[in-house]
Amino acid sequence: MQLNILKTKVDEETKENFSEASDYVKQSLKEVRMLSRSLNNEVILNIGFEKSISNELSRLKKMKFATAELQVKGDVVPFNNKKHEIIVFRILQEFFSNTVKYSEAKNLNVILHYLKDQLLIEATDDGIGFDMATVQEGSGLLNMKSRAELINMSYALTSTKGEGVKLQLGYPFVNLSNY
Repeated sequence: MQLNILKTKVDEETKENFSEASDYVKQSLKEVRMLSRSLNNEVILNIGFEKSISNELSRLKKMKFATAELQVKGDVVPFNNKKHEIIVFRILQEFFSNTVKYSEAKNLNVILHYLKDQLLIEATDDGIGFDMATVQEGSGLLNMKSRAELINMSYALTSTKGEGVKLQLGYPFVNLSNY
């Protein structure tokens, strides 16, 4: 609003700069709204697991990636425990965050493969990767692993320098029901 008010008090050449600044502010607000939705557990539960991941990938694609895609295989099985749904989503969010910060990747892909007894999740990037033997596990990597263990999920993170990173998760449908 302040930019629009100021825009009325300046010459034509300066008005164009105000319009550009106003567009940046609008876009920034849109991004903040999308980010805040992805941080709100109720929104995630309301729109669903797959849609939440898809929204997050869309947001990231606008920011950084050439492609950021979700592929769903099999018949979708809803989570019995909604807390587990949030935990799995947060693990993926951490992977996405690490990819944005460190990977220099151009592409990010997630596959959700619903089987009869489990959900297999594979998230990959095509970034610079890292040496698994020498990487210092920061809080993000440790959080992903401990969250997976908390809900009895299999967890494997693999990377090779120059070849990107792959996260593999297995969520058993017969699981701890009381977290």
